[in-house]
Amino acid sequence: MPKKNLTQQFVESTKSSPRGKAKIDYYDTKVTGLVLKVLASGKRSYYLRYRADRGHQVEKKLANAEIVPLADIRALAKSHLAEIALGRDPYAEREARKDVPTLRHFIEHEYLPYARSYKKSWKNDWGQLKAHVLEPLGDLYLDEVTPARIMKVVRRHRETHKPSSSNKLIILLRFIFNCALRWKTPGVKENPTAVIELYVENNARERFLSPEETQRLIDVLETAKPPMLKWIVMFLLFTGARRGEVLNARWEDIDLRRQIWTIPINKSGKTRHVYLSPQALFVLKALNEAGRVSGDYPFGNPETQKPYVSIFKRWHEVRCRAGLPGLRMHDLRHSFASFMVNAGRSLYEVQRLLGHRDITTTQRYAHLTQASLIDAASSVPWQPTDAPETPHTGEAVLRGKGSTAAKT
Repeated sequence: MPKKNLTQQFVESTKSSPRGKAKIDYYDTKVTGLVLKVLASGKRSYYLRYRADRGHQVEKKLANAEIVPLADIRALAKSHLAEIALGRDPYAEREARKDVPTLRHFIEHEYLPYARSYKKSWKNDWGQLKAHVLEPLGDLYLDEVTPARIMKVVRRHRETHKPSSSNKLIILLRFIFNCALRWKTPGVKENPTAVIELYVENNARERFLSPEETQRLIDVLETAKPPMLKWIVMFLLFTGARRGEVLNARWEDIDLRRQIWTIPINKSGKTRHVYLSPQALFVLKALNEAGRVSGDYPFGNPETQKPYVSIFKRWHEVRCRAGLPGLRMHDLRHSFASFMVNAGRSLYEVQRLLGHRDITTTQRYAHLTQASLIDAASSVPWQPTDAPETPHTGEAVLRGKGSTAAKT
């Protein structure tokens, strides 16, 4: 370990280590800890050796000696030694950056395993991320993912999607970065989505069936193929349950005597109970009498004894024959809630039956018919005897669509 008063000329003239040695270290006599390392290949680099705060010796690379002049390296070495003397690690930030994962790595190795452990819809998250996020942002390190870059992705998504869909993407990314913050992931000091505002959602689909449409749909179901589709749709309409919940229902979870259907894991990942009306019991008893108790699934495919994978094609045929081409299966859930509210049931009862945790979600499903709203608006205990007249014209004050003004 030779000591040497390093000069720029010496650095440039030293082309390789001595014969038979893989490397040689030259210790600068002017700056303690500054080392010129020369390899047999001729590569020359500057290093800094010092004692860390726990007493062990550390060697860190400063720069390529063929690029950075000696004078600049000495100034840099002195600066680092001064920080070390004050108890600060000049290499801490550089080392921390090496541990920063890319967004793709964090999603695949940290977020998705976590989501799979508790979130039933984790595959939806993965599909969203693959389709819209990983290509433009996946190879960036977490500290390189800025609000501007995320907003660019969101704007592109918004070009082909509705506000509610784009909001779901923003919320998903917000949750992912909140996880990174909570888990103290290197490179994440703040959530880059925090400054991104959600879009105003004006695309809520408030479609629900009228009694006449309901009867028309049930009439068409009588000849639907496969026959099981009739019972699936009717049970959806009579319980307000979600399609996936009905398709995957099991006999073992249904208590006909107590009129309760237990759904072990619902959309929110919790157990909930569906209270069965006489109409819903009628459907289940009809299936029972038809010998459907032999399988585990009351609404399963008779051929496979397993839940149907997809029933959209047959459902589309039924809704078109009923003159309801835009009716979604989820609209049956809307209709169930609407029928209850129009019958005078409270939102609290609707919330319990639909299994909502938040009453604001229930309010979206509580669609009142125009007749119900007019009846509610007429609740003031007063009935007019004569229409008032205007003071100057003597005309009765009757305004509104379809009204006529009667002259005195």
